[in-house]
Amino acid sequence: MLALLLSAGLALVHVVAGTLRFLAVVPRSRWLSLAGGISVAYVFAHLLPQVAAGQETLQETGLTEVVIGEGHVWLLSLLGLVVFYGLERAATTSREDGDEAGADRTGPGVFWLHMASYGLYNVLVGYLLGEGEGATATGLVLFWVAMALHFFVNDYGLRQHHKERYDRVGRWVLALAVVAGAAVGLVQRIHPAVIAGLVSFLAGGIVLNVLKEELPEERASRFWPFALGAVGYAVLLAAV
Repeated sequence: MLALLLSAGLALVHVVAGTLRFLAVVPRSRWLSLAGGISVAYVFAHLLPQVAAGQETLQETGLTEVVIGEGHVWLLSLLGLVVFYGLERAATTSREDGDEAGADRTGPGVFWLHMASYGLYNVLVGYLLGEGEGATATGLVLFWVAMALHFFVNDYGLRQHHKERYDRVGRWVLALAVVAGAAVGLVQRIHPAVIAGLVSFLAGGIVLNVLKEELPEERASRFWPFALGAVGYAVLLAAV
């Protein structure tokens, strides 16, 4: 029940984020920078240690020797980063083409590519909730807080690229995806080796999705809220 409630809360982030006008400002809202810092802290303080543990799980199955080579599960994190960088470049290029035609948004093909990719991303997050990520109520809540804030960051970036098409269709696709993932996690257990690989991929995707929003000069991002979020949440994770 807790997992379903938390997944519904994550879905609600996508539904309501566009109504929070204080996030869409330049210089960048300090709340978005704070959320980005917390998301990155969760990756480095919690998900990456899981990736290291996942390496052992993959070695036990022999998959690393067949697929990516012993000791290189980290390549899946790199793959996640590269894939989402490619998606970002595709969206940026599509917007530039649209801008030349008088419409500052992506084309339908890139939009649906983003919805499919981020939909699977959300399914994985939802699955980790439903399967019982962290195994305790505290672990679930910490995971939920980090992902909810991360979804605000993702939602902002996707809305900038896709404009009204995202509000009309996209946010509902992503909201349903996270609930669907949680439902799968409640009724079906996926092999731990597969989960280890998916968590590695997710970690790389989170890092890229946060940094692509924080680093561009035109965002006029705020360093101190980002640093406060990263350090503060890392300390909290270390304390529990």
